[in-house]
Amino acid sequence: MTSAELSVARCRLEAALDGLAVTFRGMTADPDETNCVCHWGSAEELAQLKVADVELGPDLLRRTWQAVDWSDHGAVLRRILPQFASALVGGLVEPVVGMEEVGLAFARGSWRGWPAEQAGAVEEFLGAWWACVLVDPDPAVRAYDVFVLCVEATGTVGPWLGAWEAVRGRAADGHLAEAVAHWEYELLGDRLPWRPWDAEEDGVRGELTAWLGRHASARLRAYGAPEDLLHRIRLLGLTGPDRWDDPYWPGHRY
Repeated sequence: MTSAELSVARCRLEAALDGLAVTFRGMTADPDETNCVCHWGSAEELAQLKVADVELGPDLLRRTWQAVDWSDHGAVLRRILPQFASALVGGLVEPVVGMEEVGLAFARGSWRGWPAEQAGAVEEFLGAWWACVLVDPDPAVRAYDVFVLCVEATGTVGPWLGAWEAVRGRAADGHLAEAVAHWEYELLGDRLPWRPWDAEEDGVRGELTAWLGRHASARLRAYGAPEDLLHRIRLLGLTGPDRWDDPYWPGHRY
């Protein structure tokens, strides 16, 4: 991936962020929205969500996207989206458990059911961010974290794997090596490496594992990944004793 191609990807991402700012300008939380003073924040802080285009302090932004008990998640998400998206891209959002939490914040907002212009702006942002991360050798947020966020935000895994399959080069392959190293322990234990939004854990895990089996070995061998990592990808294609009794089984205990 050349510097010119990375520049194009960054321009697309900047345009997507600008698109969010324009599309969601003037949005507010529902006037009747409430939340717990003891566990979320003060009445004065809640009032800020009901005023359009006022930037929130970092801690208030964090508490707002993390809260699970809004009566209208969609309205709250629309209110914070431009600032939230910029913070995400800048690596300023730090979930407690993992980036699946951020994906769940998007999913709770049911953004796919919003008017076409609004849903399209969110979809373009996620796609542009993922495309940019794949070609960036040093993104502010790890590629595997952005991948998990996008999967959980959209409820789909195929498009994000498809984009990874289409993008080749040292950056994308390096991100793949880092992801496999991060995920292999859980995947070899037949578990998804993050907590999913719905009950489709086995389906998502199966799709991810199958994709790694088809595409990761050749790419990571060419990339120069360690041999033990290549064996762990191979082991994902085995089941039961064939996996555990393999001479290259890493000795994981679950």
